[in-house]
Amino acid sequence: MSLYGIIADLRREHPTTAATQTLDLVVAELGKTRDNLKEAVANLESKALPSGGKPVVDQLVQRARTDGLYDVDYGPDPYDKPPPEPLDEGTAGIGALLAISSLVGVALAVVAVIVGLNAIASGG
Repeated sequence: MSLYGIIADLRREHPTTAATQTLDLVVAELGKTRDNLKEAVANLESKALPSGGKPVVDQLVQRARTDGLYDVDYGPDPYDKPPPEPLDEGTAGIGALLAISSLVGVALAVVAVIVGLNAIASGG
């Protein structure tokens, strides 16, 4: 069972407002900790839980430990900063050709402007 499956079960077992608010707080913290319940519960200790919410958190922790979901580490966040990909020879070659063709285009434009200005200046 997943961690969110356990939370859904607890919502059904405890349909009180306090339990719902407590589980909402847990889910919000799980979003901040990349689904690590241990860190989420540690963050909740500094916040005021609704009255009657502590036993629900304790049940969640117990069930998560039983299912091996209490302290799960999914590694570094892939959306934070993706690792740079190595530049292969083909991509470097294409980049070099694009840079060279851009420089040739700019050089031809400069030559055209100079030739045009000389033609205007010489009256021809």
